[in-house]
Formats: sequence, structure tokens, C-alpha cells
Amino acid sequence: MLVSNYNRTSIFEQITPLILTYNEAPNIERTLQHLTWAKTIVIIDSHSTDETLEIIKSYPQVQVLQRKFDTHTRQWNYGLEQVKSEWVLSLDADYIVTNELISEIKTLQTDREISGYFTRFKYCVYGKPLRGSILPPRQVLFQKKKSIYIDDGHTQLLQINGKSAMLSSYIHHDDRKSLSSWLWAQDRYMISEVKKLTQTPINQLSLGDKIRKQKIIAPFVIIFYILIFKGGIIDGWHGWYYAFERAFAELLLSIRLIEQELSEKNN
Repeated sequence: MLVSNYNRTSIFEQITPLILTYNEAPNIERTLQHLTWAKTIVIIDSHSTDETLEIIKSYPQVQVLQRKFDTHTRQWNYGLEQVKSEWVLSLDADYIVTNELISEIKTLQTDREISGYFTRFKYCVYGKPLRGSILPPRQVLFQKKKSIYIDDGHTQLLQINGKSAMLSSYIHHDDRKSLSSWLWAQDRYMISEVKKLTQTPINQLSLGDKIRKQKIIAPFVIIFYILIFKGGIIDGWHGWYYAFERAFAELLLSIRLIEQELSEKNN
């Protein structure tokens, strides 16, 4: 009879939260308040000009490194290089790790088969969690040595060498930055999305991206999807706010796609 020498241990003490920041003063303190259990938190800051760094200084377990932003992928991979622990908890600066998720992570044991864990999200509008959103699950907890980020449109995609599992608890996505900041960020994102949609072969695009590439349909589909299919209409004005926000983002993408087509025709 073979006896395994593999000892399963808790991964909770082996986790380092990793966060990217740039002018996240409206968000970062609420995020850090839910991470005080971590021995070390690594933050990669893109030279914030607001009070972000002042807020971070009040948390002694935080290690801050500054790097000029070029792409999300390179920023995240730089962050991974700074992490010394075996496991990484990858978070945006407006992610709230709920008490339920913390309790669930505490029960996780090391497993040869599992290299990462997906988590689902509840989108919040001014602190109110909505019934549904278009946010897909994201692999936020993973083994550092088996992971690397790659480009995916305006954002990044995590590649893990190994199997993954799904956690049952949620992260709250609760961005309190101003509407003008959101608009500025969305315009930057959509420039990258245009590049992805126009340079990726049609047979490699998802159904959702194929719809977005049509330019006309997506803004209307997203309103129906959020309000009716996801139940956003029951959330009142919070739900309408989110539906209009996402519809505007899709409309901005449509305008950018049309802009590129017209520019190419005139050249």
C-alpha cells in the first residue's frame, strides 16, 4: 500500500493580497479595511496624485511600490514578482472581500490538483449590492509560481498551469469614484477593446463580442439584459444607474468602432 507524503495544510496563512492603484482615494480604505488579516499586502501604484498614498500609509502591513503604468498585464506581472508568498489574492482597488469569503478561504487546504480559485461578484451602486450584473467570475486566488497574466482587450487574463475551482462566496465590486473619472477610464478601455475586436478573427470572438462588433445592437441588448434578465429593475434607481452606465459604455465602444472604420476609409 502506497502512503502519500503530501500533507494538506491551510493556505490562509500563505496568502498575499496584491492590488493595483491609481488615484483610488474614494475606494482604497474600504478595501484595506477588509484585508487587515493579511500579514503583507503588496500595492503597485501608478504614481497617484490624490490622497491614495496617504491613506495606504496608515496600514503598516502594506508594501507600496510605484511603477509607471503601461498595460494592465505588465503591471500585474510586475506585482506578482514582488509577492513572496505561495498564494496571491489579486484584487482591484474597489473590491471588497466579504466576511463570508474570508471565512471560506480559511477552510481551504492545499491541494495538488487545485492551483486557483474563481470568485463571483456582486456589483454595488453607492454601496448597494445589486441582484445581478454582467461581471463574470474572476480567478482571484491562485498559486504564484503557476500563474502569469496575458493581454485581453483593455484588461488582462490570468493563465494558470493547473486546475481551478469555484468559491461559493462573493466579492463586492464597489467603485465610489466620480462619474467623470469613470467616463475617462471607459474611453481608455474602449480604445483597447476596439483593437481587440478588429484584430481578432471573427471565429475566435465570443458571442458577446460578435454582438458588440455589430455596433448597433449591444447598447440596447445590455439594458434589457441588466434590467429584465438580471432583475435590475427591482433594484430601483440603483439598477437603472447600472443599466445606463453599461449601455453608455457599449455606446462609446460603438462610436469608437465607427470612428475607426471611417478613419480607415479616408486613408
